[in-house]
Amino acid sequence: MIPRFRSALLAAVALAALPAAAAIPGQSAPISVGSANIGSGISYADLTDLVIASPVIADATIRSAVRLKGADALGVAPGFTRYYVEADLGALVRGTGGLPPRIGYLLDIAPDSSGRLPKLKKMRVLLFGRPVAGRPDQIQLAAPDAQIVWTPADDARIRTIATALVDADAPPVITGIGNVFHVPGALPGEGETQVFLTTANGAPVSLTVLRRPGEQPRWAVALSEIVDEAAAPPARDTLLWYRLACALPAELPERSTASLAASDATLAREDYGYVLQQLGPCRRTRTIRQ
Repeated sequence: MIPRFRSALLAAVALAALPAAAAIPGQSAPISVGSANIGSGISYADLTDLVIASPVIADATIRSAVRLKGADALGVAPGFTRYYVEADLGALVRGTGGLPPRIGYLLDIAPDSSGRLPKLKKMRVLLFGRPVAGRPDQIQLAAPDAQIVWTPADDARIRTIATALVDADAPPVITGIGNVFHVPGALPGEGETQVFLTTANGAPVSLTVLRRPGEQPRWAVALSEIVDEAAAPPARDTLLWYRLACALPAELPERSTASLAASDATLAREDYGYVLQQLGPCRRTRTIRQ
């Protein structure tokens, strides 16, 4: 089996040696590689990272896993073992070109806390990858930990994310903060802050925070030039939440409030901080190798 795939393996090894974290938008500082058996503990943000980075997503069951050594294991991190895996396709979650019933790929895995390598054969997995040019029966994993154990919950989350990404009304990629405005109200403690965001495709996105005396601040996000009265904060673990929570900077840049009076700029920064607090952190559970 191995000689038949040797040239494809060596080509894939060269690709796999490239920095994996660069392919994952918004990835946090790289630490050690994740193992092959990440389960349902993976965060929504990490799952979305993988879906965005992967033109091919497959539900498959591992048929065989052959340990590779020597030239076929070039670039493997210390403590890790490289396998050539063949898996039977159960369902193609994403992939315009389709996949054959059986696919192969390289996988680097680490032993568990007891020093044992996981048993891969017959494991049902979700694979995130990209096609290998000229080899329709091969994929390259999008990252070293881009194989996760299949669970009904993760399968459902992945399909929801993949559908949301191609929706005609999908929220755009946030690239930064544009202009910020604050208008004081007639009463002490009353006011409105608007934060205009910059996006990869130029689509309008803005945040609005309303404060009234004796009431909790209200905030909303608008995806059009007009702020709809019915606009509301995004639900957690949705694509809009991900776009905001995982992309917004920790503070407003000085240039965004440069045109405001000092007191208004202070209130605008407080309102922006309130939005970040309400969004909550972009929690990531994956580990990535560079």
